[in-house]
Amino acid sequence: MRTQVCIIGGGPSGLLLSQILHRAGIDTVVLERQSRAHVLSRIRAGVLEEGSTSVLRKAGVDTRMDREKIRHEGTLLSARNRSFRVDFTQHTGKAVYVYGQTEVTADLYAARDAMGGVIIDSVSNVMPHDLEGETPFVTYEKDDTEHRINCDLVVGCDGFHGVSRQQIPTSVRREYERAYPFGWLGVLSETPPVSHELIYANHSRGFALCSQRNDALSRYYIQCDVTDKPDAWSDEMFWDELRRRIPDDTADALVTGASIEKSVAPLRSFVSEPMQWGKLFLVGDAAHIVPPTGAKGLNLAISDVHYLSQAMVAYYAGDKDALSSYSETALARVWGAIRFSWWFTTLMHRFPKQSDLEQKLQESDLAYLETSVSAQTSMAEQYVGMPF
Repeated sequence: MRTQVCIIGGGPSGLLLSQILHRAGIDTVVLERQSRAHVLSRIRAGVLEEGSTSVLRKAGVDTRMDREKIRHEGTLLSARNRSFRVDFTQHTGKAVYVYGQTEVTADLYAARDAMGGVIIDSVSNVMPHDLEGETPFVTYEKDDTEHRINCDLVVGCDGFHGVSRQQIPTSVRREYERAYPFGWLGVLSETPPVSHELIYANHSRGFALCSQRNDALSRYYIQCDVTDKPDAWSDEMFWDELRRRIPDDTADALVTGASIEKSVAPLRSFVSEPMQWGKLFLVGDAAHIVPPTGAKGLNLAISDVHYLSQAMVAYYAGDKDALSSYSETALARVWGAIRFSWWFTTLMHRFPKQSDLEQKLQESDLAYLETSVSAQTSMAEQYVGMPF
C-alpha cells in the first residue's frame, strides 16, 4: 500500500489530522491497535477551548458539537467549606465548552467514513522504518498477516505507551517527567450535575472535582491513592467521600445514583523533546502528558494537529522547509500548558506527608485568587487556552 502520510493511532488526534489533510487533498492511512468499538468506549476529557472548537469547525466536524456543546463562562473553586467563581468571559472575553472526547471521536469517525478515509483497526506489531531516509515505511500485522505501507511522512498519535516516540534515538530524545503520588477516582453517573459549571475543591482529605457531560450525565472525581482499585470503592463510599470534600450547600444539592463507569487515573507531567525526527512527527500524548487538572490534554493534541497540518499542507504545496519548525512551535504551547496544569494540580491536591502549614498555604493562595483581579485574569487566560 502507498500513501503520503501514515498516521499511527486512531484516537481523536490521528483522526483529526487525517480529516484535515484529506480535505487539503493529502492522502493518509490511519492504523489503530484497538477496535473502533473499544476506542469509542473510552471515557476521556470533556472540556474544549475555543481554539479547539475552531479547528474542529474548520475540519467540518462541528454540526453536532455546535448543537450539543455546553458553554461554560467560568468555574468554581472551593476551600474551607465555601466556594468562589472565576469568570472567564469577564476576564478574557472567552469561554470553554463541555463536549466529551468520546463525542469528538465519534464525529471524526463519521466524517472519515463519509469521505472514504482509510482507517485500519485491530492491528498489532506496528513499526515505522527508515525514518531518516528518503523512503520511510510502516509495517503492521492484521489477521496474522504482515502488511507494509510506503509513505512520505509518519505521524505518531499512538499515546504515551506507543511505539513512535521510542524510534527517536536516546542520544536525541530528552524526556522530562513528574509522576504525582496520587490518582483520580472517577465515577460517571446518569444523574443531573450538581452545578452548571465545574467545581474544583481543595480539602484537607484530598481534591475533588464535580463536572458533567450533559444535563443528565455527570462526572465526579476524588483524589485517591494511585494504587487503589476501582472495585474497592463502592458507590456509597465514593458519594460519602465526595460530600465530605465539597462545600455543604453543594453536598446537600448532590443527586447520587449508580455508577455506570468507575476508574482510577494516574497523574503525570511529561514532555519528550523534540517532537520530530527525520520523517517522524509526534502528536498529543505520544509527546506530552498533563494532569487532567485544567483539562489541557485533548486541547494540546488538537493544537499539535493544527500546527502540523498547516506545516504539511505547506510542505506538499512546495515549501520543503515548512516542517522544520513544527517541534519548536508546538513545544512553546505545550510547556505553557504543562506549567499551568502543574500549578493548578499543586494548588488543589493534598500531597503525602503534607503538613497543616502547607494546607494553610494552599488555602491562603486560594483566598488571594478570590480577591485579586490580576490573579483571576492570569488563571482565566490559561484555563480558556492561549492562542494557537
